[in-house]
Amino acid sequence: MSKEIPHMNQSGDNGNSKVNQGWVHPNPHVPSPAELCALPALEAAPLLLGYTLVRRTEEGDIRCRIVETESYGGMEDKGSHAYGGRKTGRTEVMFRNGGLAYIYLIYGMYHCLNVVTGREGDPQAVLIRAVEPLSGQDLAIMRNNRSTPLRRERDISSGPGKLCRALRIDRSLNASSLLVPGQPLWLEPPRELSEWKIMTAPRVNIDYAAEYAEKPWRFFIGGHPYISVTDPRAVPL
Repeated sequence: MSKEIPHMNQSGDNGNSKVNQGWVHPNPHVPSPAELCALPALEAAPLLLGYTLVRRTEEGDIRCRIVETESYGGMEDKGSHAYGGRKTGRTEVMFRNGGLAYIYLIYGMYHCLNVVTGREGDPQAVLIRAVEPLSGQDLAIMRNNRSTPLRRERDISSGPGKLCRALRIDRSLNASSLLVPGQPLWLEPPRELSEWKIMTAPRVNIDYAAEYAEKPWRFFIGGHPYISVTDPRAVPL
């Protein structure tokens, strides 16, 4: 599947900032999930935007569009759990070949889903920060999984902890393959290439990462209602 990228000016903006009317997917050839997961995290993170995340449950498959990601790549990234080559029982999966789920718990109550990318021995992962349900049925199952009343529809999956609750993702799925359809969790490439403006900004809540805290390694679809955080520093990719 391919589509020509429209002409961009030097700012990366083609003059139209509306959702679904901006920059097309950043790769004219959309890679397969296996090809994408073989890339370093910084390359894979923007390419994951628009991909479908599928969760198989007893109530049916849930399909969501990935709309926000963050890159955590390499031993030199002070924001990464594997900074300095730190290999523990939790981070060991980051050192494997790309295509696996890296799932961890924060604050003792929220799970976060990452896509492991890159080559074995080089710890790379992309945090999935926000997703959008693709149908009313997907939304209904996710709402049931959240179990608590939602003030706004977007609150169902506009954050890494929220989406894991809505999709019933926890540590039991850690290290599972994301490349095999029919498994509990897998990735599908976009069925069509929509035109979006891809934005980049610093990652969220990593003040501890020193000079790496300001790296613009968060990527999202500009103007999308499911984005977790609005950042005035965001610029077109």
